Amino acid sequence: MNFKIFGNKTEPSSVSSSMNKQKRYEALVRAWHRDLYRYAYWLCKDQHVAEDLVQETCLRAWRSLDSLQDDASAKSWLITILRRENARRFERKQLELVDIDDHNVADDAPPSEEDAGHSKLQTMIMELAPEYREPLVLQIMSGFSGDEIAEILGLNRNTVMTRLFRARNQLKEQLENQEKNGGIRNGRA
Repeated sequence: MNFKIFGNKTEPSSVSSSMNKQKRYEALVRAWHRDLYRYAYWLCKDQHVAEDLVQETCLRAWRSLDSLQDDASAKSWLITILRRENARRFERKQLELVDIDDHNVADDAPPSEEDAGHSKLQTMIMELAPEYREPLVLQIMSGFSGDEIAEILGLNRNTVMTRLFRARNQLKEQLENQEKNGGIRNGRA
């Protein structure tokens, strides 16, 4: 066993390196936990599942922390782990399908105007094809650059930039059509 000498005390080097790993891990989790949760919640739309996804992501990150070469790329590394963990969720569990017509859903509080706007935008984003939706969400919610999104999704940067451009254009067209159709329905020309 190797020992490092600190003053008059000796300490096993494995203890020192595990302490450094612990501090590095804690710093990463502290820095990116909110972004991980926000992205997980966006993926699953369930608070408890999102918490589980983040917990599993952190566990996998701890196990493979030594493979993270550059702390500057930690956020994209963690998001990639989270995406894979979300995919594993569907591999592990076969979801029970329920006919929505068989259930009544009550909404207790009327949505505010801001909530309605966010809800409409989220609905429009969800209507985009997955190849356009995912890069857009990574850019809007997590603030990733085109290069980082390309790394996370395993795509060429130019492909990512094209998909982002097309996603924005599709959203713009949806908004314009909605505005145009809403104006006609409300008696405006």
